[in-house]
Amino acid sequence: MTQDSPQQSPNSPVYKPILFWFGLVSLVWITFLLYAGGFTTSIRAGMAFLDWPLSNGSINPEGWLENEDMLAEHSHRLLGFVMGLLSIGLCVAAYVLKAPPAAKKLSIAILLLVIVQGLLGGLRVLLDQLNLNIDHNLYAQTFAVAHATLAQVFLCLLVSFAVINSRSWIERSAGFSQEPSKLLGNLGLIACLTIVLQLIIGAIMRHSYAGLAIPTFPLTPYGTIVPPAFDFQVGIHFAHRVGGVVVTIAILAFCIRIWKSAEARQAIGISAAVLAFLLMLQIYLGALTIWTVRNPHAATLHMLNGAVTLAVCWMMTFRCLKFRIESLPSPKRDVKIASHSAELSQPAKA
Repeated sequence: MTQDSPQQSPNSPVYKPILFWFGLVSLVWITFLLYAGGFTTSIRAGMAFLDWPLSNGSINPEGWLENEDMLAEHSHRLLGFVMGLLSIGLCVAAYVLKAPPAAKKLSIAILLLVIVQGLLGGLRVLLDQLNLNIDHNLYAQTFAVAHATLAQVFLCLLVSFAVINSRSWIERSAGFSQEPSKLLGNLGLIACLTIVLQLIIGAIMRHSYAGLAIPTFPLTPYGTIVPPAFDFQVGIHFAHRVGGVVVTIAILAFCIRIWKSAEARQAIGISAAVLAFLLMLQIYLGALTIWTVRNPHAATLHMLNGAVTLAVCWMMTFRCLKFRIESLPSPKRDVKIASHSAELSQPAKA
């Protein structure tokens, strides 16, 4: 009779610090990349160069350090290039160091998505009205919004990779001694979904130049909450304000549920406090963007803090879902179990 537990099994994941720190470094790097991309949009410098993947036909275009628009756009391209190299390194490291299957799959998804991100960024430039000689910019804006949205998905994948390779996840069940309630995980998923939808609306608003469609906050210039008249820009701006209310309710519901559970409070209570602080900061930065008549730094910090809020919320939710994730059926595991059962069912040989 064996006394081995799943944690003692030879097939159990082993904490590898290199993978965790590699994922953490990638998260730090993408913070700079997101800020550079957001600032480029804030100062409307996305078309500082009409070509792609080179900038004015060069990796080091002349005068880019002296011109703000060129500096913003080219820095974003260079940071994205390094992010691509980090993604390749992340994938190689996961296989060389024999990471758990889930970490390997995440590394592949990260690599594929960074390639798609680069292509979307390039299409945003190549399909701009300046290159197509057309009256509208619908093509470029569509790819720009898709590029901004997938950046958030990419961020969540990096968070998942870092968490799944952390000591807490591997050796301490993500901080939980038993499976959290399904309601807690579901509230986390709902909060993450509302943040993603809000970021999409925000991306549409930014790329439609509707950040000041309602130029006062919290009320409209008419002293009302709801604008008396709507067009597309006013509508998308107002939708972003309504989305902020929905996100606030979703995040607070998630945090309150965490604080009400002693188990969850011990595991991610500090993270919940950080998330609540980021929410309040996000509201202030949104207001500041309007109060400063869309100062580019305020607008960019508002975008970046939204991404960080999503990252923290997803990290907490992902940890709450650890037991559910590991209980999902695995084809390889099912085959091994079936094979083992078949061996046991065979009559013993004399």
